[in-house]
Amino acid sequence: MNDNKNRATRALQPPVTKWSSPKMNHFKISTAAIQDNNRQSTPHAKNDQANNGDKQRNSSKASIIRIHHLNCGTMCPACQKLINGYGSWKKPARLVCHCLLVETTLGLILVDCGFGSRDIQNPRGRLGDTFLRLARPTLDKTETALYQIQALGYDLKEVRHLMPTHLDLDHAGGLSDFPDAKVHVLEPEFLQIVQAEMRDLLRFRSVQFEHQPQWVVHSQHQDRAQKLWFGFEAIAPIAELADDLLLIPLIGHTKGHVGVAVRQDKKWLLHCGDAYFHHSQISAQPRMPAGLRFFERLVQTYAQPRRENLARLRQLALQHADEVSLFCAHDPEELRRYQVS
Repeated sequence: MNDNKNRATRALQPPVTKWSSPKMNHFKISTAAIQDNNRQSTPHAKNDQANNGDKQRNSSKASIIRIHHLNCGTMCPACQKLINGYGSWKKPARLVCHCLLVETTLGLILVDCGFGSRDIQNPRGRLGDTFLRLARPTLDKTETALYQIQALGYDLKEVRHLMPTHLDLDHAGGLSDFPDAKVHVLEPEFLQIVQAEMRDLLRFRSVQFEHQPQWVVHSQHQDRAQKLWFGFEAIAPIAELADDLLLIPLIGHTKGHVGVAVRQDKKWLLHCGDAYFHHSQISAQPRMPAGLRFFERLVQTYAQPRRENLARLRQLALQHADEVSLFCAHDPEELRRYQVS
């Protein structure tokens, strides 16, 4: 058991470059900082004094106090039977945006953001007609992370870090509600919005990033095979929480998709984002609804890595159920399970 625990807590901590993106216009961001990501300085890097202060703060260990499971956006696409796998052919389905609010001694960390308050105010401009017509989000302001965090009694200024599993519009809409928080992403995910292809313009919405997020871009390729978490590569985005919070690259759905692993007491939670869509996919007998299966393949960026990571997640869920609990972003049954417990 001690060997498993030690293996689970070892994490890769590659060099990180921090910067604020200049104003965006249809994803036209300056790539100078990206190109210099592995150098000692970038056009937007902090000065030496600030970096020294960061090192001093990183020397102290922080801890996780509690974890909240939030639904930050309900979607009601057509056909409950095809999407949820049960019920009516005529009734709408129900999907959620399962997010985590992690209270730590450093402040609050939000894992995935769902839809934000600005999406509610300007849905056509922020989300686009195609998404609104197909996903049919309810756009309830009480489901936004901003509203729920305030309802829990927290100050919004306590939100220090945002960790989207990827930057699709239904995961990144809430970023703009927390403009001072640091936004942690893998370098390929950031490059995907910097150098967007035509097909990306529907899923990555430039207007959701116009507030100039405080990006913290992590490299996946520095000494990538040295440290592992249950066999997965792992990155510790916050040094003070290196034993308790990790980014797990799960490439496939997007170029820089990650899972986020959070230790809760003696067990880990792994937010898998869109690495899978239905709870049965990580069971011994997958029975994914046909509509979800079609959608999953339609929006995948890399098919083979996605399938390989899904198989690895299934193996993790089956072999380490006593040590790790997995859930994805949009399955309402999984969300219900955690909110009830």
